This record gives sequence, C-alpha cells and structure tokens, in this order.
Amino acid sequence: RVGRDRMYHEQILEHYRDPLNFGLLDHPTYQREEWNPTCGDKFTFSVHVTETGTIDQVGFNGEGCAISTAAASLLSEAIKGKSLSEVLELKPDFVLNLLSIDLGPTRLKCALLPLQAITHLTSPQS
Repeated sequence: RVGRDRMYHEQILEHYRDPLNFGLLDHPTYQREEWNPTCGDKFTFSVHVTETGTIDQVGFNGEGCAISTAAASLLSEAIKGKSLSEVLELKPDFVLNLLSIDLGPTRLKCALLPLQAITHLTSPQS
C-alpha cells in the first residue's frame, strides 16, 4: 500500500511540474474560468468541439496547488475524444479515480475545481 501511495504521489507531482495540455486554445468552442476563493486556485479551460459534438482539443491555464493542477492536467487529457454532453455530466468520482489518492475535505475542493470548470463550460460566465 505504501509503495502504491508513493507512486500516486509521484504522479501528482509530475503533473504539477509538467501539466498536460497547458495553454489555452486559440479558437475554442467554449472557455470557462473557475476559482476557489478559499485558497486562490484559479483555472481557465478551453475546448474545441467538432461538428459531431466530440471534444478534440483541450487546453488550460492557471495557478493552483499540486492537487488542483494535477487534476486539471489529468482531466484535460481524459476528456479528449469524449462527447461534450458526456463531459458536462461528469461526476466527482471521475476526477477522484484519475488522482487515485485519498483526500480530506479541503483538498477535495482543490481536486474538484477543474471539474467545476469543465462541467460549466456551456454555462454563462458570471
């Protein structure tokens, strides 16, 4: 168990240091910013959706802790090839399974911030 936990912690640090899909798209179909006022983490996601409704490009930028950045990186890669309608319905367990670590209530908010941006892509920005 300890070895497995260490492996997952290394994965999170790797995604924090060198996140996948970092950088916003030039011509996104949708773009959404979300932030956590408690800790100051902030991310913007941009996606391009094909005519058939499939997400074919994803980019994000922002600043956050290791957990939120790793979640953004993993989520950005995981939604490629999925339909927009499927992505808008994703639940917290989807991200938690990607991270594969146990999180307390404070870190849970960090992990779910990128999901909040993704599931609100088509909602008007307030």
